Amino acid sequence: MQKFTLMLLALLTLAGCMNGQPKNLGNACSIFEENRSWFRAAADAEKRWGVPISVSMAFIYQESAFRSRAKPARSRILWVIPGPRPSNAYGYAQALDSTWADYQRSTGNSRAKRSSFSDAVDFVGWYNANSYRRNNIALHNARDLYLAYHEGNTGFERRTYADKQWLIDTAGRVQGNADRYQAQIDICAEELGKNWWQRLFS
Repeated sequence: MQKFTLMLLALLTLAGCMNGQPKNLGNACSIFEENRSWFRAAADAEKRWGVPISVSMAFIYQESAFRSRAKPARSRILWVIPGPRPSNAYGYAQALDSTWADYQRSTGNSRAKRSSFSDAVDFVGWYNANSYRRNNIALHNARDLYLAYHEGNTGFERRTYADKQWLIDTAGRVQGNADRYQAQIDICAEELGKNWWQRLFS
């Protein structure tokens, strides 16, 4: 009986550590209500890098729709046979192997995982803070930050996005999502910032 109880507790603990895709991707308050630890991680990243929570969340929404093990869709050979993936992007932030390695070296966080939300949201903050330093992109300018995120900061400097209307449209959607998330977070941030004890008596 005792062994069964210990196994049950272990399974419950494991289940608590595994975050599935949120139910309402369009509402930041709902996302954070489902995953309170995500709000703390996003707030920590904002304090560290200066990138608003709303911008980081809009990036992750666009890149992976909050799926921890997301990968780019495979190409198709003869429209049927699955071919290779277009890149090695992976995880919440769809970070490439090389860029993730740069992040690990730069921050000293060698154990960071792309399938960890807290690591991924910190990565997004780190990358966007670099875009601010290199290209003077305002940290609330989700549109231009996303163009630099997708094309790389060198590509942004060269305006390689200029003839990619689909990418410009996508960056506009990221800005729209960031604006919507910010309006929502303005309403629920105080409540989300409370610990369980404070919520119990509020």
